[in-house]
Amino acid sequence: MAQRHTTDVLIQNGTVIRPGMPTTVANVLIQSGTVTGIRRGIKASAKCTVIDAKGKLVCPGFIDLHAHLREPGFEYKETIQTGSAAAVAGGFTTICCMPNTDPVNDNKVVTEFILEKARLAGLARVLPIGAITSRLDGDVLAVIGELASAGCVALSDDGHPVSNSLIMRRAMEYAKALGLTIVDHCEDRELSKHGVMHEGFVSTTLGLLGIPAAAEDVMVARDIALAEMTGCRLHLAHVSTAGAVRLVREAKARGVSVTAEACPHHFTLTDKAVGDFDTHAKVNPPLRAESDLQAVRAGLSDGTIEVIATDHAPHASEEKEQEFDRAPFGITGLETAVGLTLSLVEDGVLDLESAVRALTSNPAKAFGLEGGDLREGGVADITIVDPKEEWVVDPSTFRSKGRNTPFTGWKLKGRVVKTIVGGEIVFSTDMP
Repeated sequence: MAQRHTTDVLIQNGTVIRPGMPTTVANVLIQSGTVTGIRRGIKASAKCTVIDAKGKLVCPGFIDLHAHLREPGFEYKETIQTGSAAAVAGGFTTICCMPNTDPVNDNKVVTEFILEKARLAGLARVLPIGAITSRLDGDVLAVIGELASAGCVALSDDGHPVSNSLIMRRAMEYAKALGLTIVDHCEDRELSKHGVMHEGFVSTTLGLLGIPAAAEDVMVARDIALAEMTGCRLHLAHVSTAGAVRLVREAKARGVSVTAEACPHHFTLTDKAVGDFDTHAKVNPPLRAESDLQAVRAGLSDGTIEVIATDHAPHASEEKEQEFDRAPFGITGLETAVGLTLSLVEDGVLDLESAVRALTSNPAKAFGLEGGDLREGGVADITIVDPKEEWVVDPSTFRSKGRNTPFTGWKLKGRVVKTIVGGEIVFSTDMP
């Protein structure tokens, strides 16, 4: 991060939500980038910037474990600067970026490049995820020790499932020794070959090749078996099927060290959103059937899935403006995640504290990260949300370069109004 020139900040009269602590209306004092007080009655000094948060939620800074920032190599889709700007506009003070760049983040040079670009951007904290295999080819392990030393917080070949079970076993053994989490995109490529959406009634009606739910389920089962054998900390990316939710639930009951994430598009949309070949609804894993959506929501409700992540995957407009078969997979998600997550609260799937926990302390625990909490003496990474503000999704206003969202025109309730990183206000709705 760039050197921050912070002033004292007093957040007044907000509803402070701290996972594991009672929700209370209080003032929050920030001095020199640190939270120094959380209580009623704190008065502002002459040098304080005062934020009136009455009626708003004051939360720990949100953490996204799954984002694609595209740099290096695909800067026309997104850069670390624009992705970080999108992150803080969405309330995320920390984002973990996937390694499928060009060159791939499979060595310390690329990791250090990403960290330096993030430092210069001076917005969100950007934590690189290193590749499991060299060039994401699935055949040879990357230099995992070097990646860990350079600052990678997890390992993944996201978008390129590791099909070789022995390679995945060895990766888990190294990751366990180094205290890293393995993150896997669970997809059996032989089962999903040439598929472009969920296999079911809708794909048959549209005449599109489908990706069966079993393509995810069988890889989830394998990864759980390997994690159980090695003792490695396993995190399952973008869970989308009822079978995967069931497998995770059963593994947790056996004490396997596994966590799972759900993305807003998977708990909000079904394969019907593809409609008349809408490429903005093309994502991998695909939008599934209603029964899968309900299983994912149930998994969030009972804690089987404890993390909400965006899988922010920006693409250039011309890439999505192709035939459905040819368009790339991916949805941009950083700036719509909070509104969609709060819809789970409106629907009674999660209570407010659980929703905040899924965006803060649970992601931190899954990767063993600092942060995800709001406490005296802690770093002042804070997100302030107006839970009542209604707004219409307009991609032309996104900070991200990506405009590829299926939520254009949706009216959402709940919006980030300020994001604070290290005591500095890096996003505010009244900023230009």
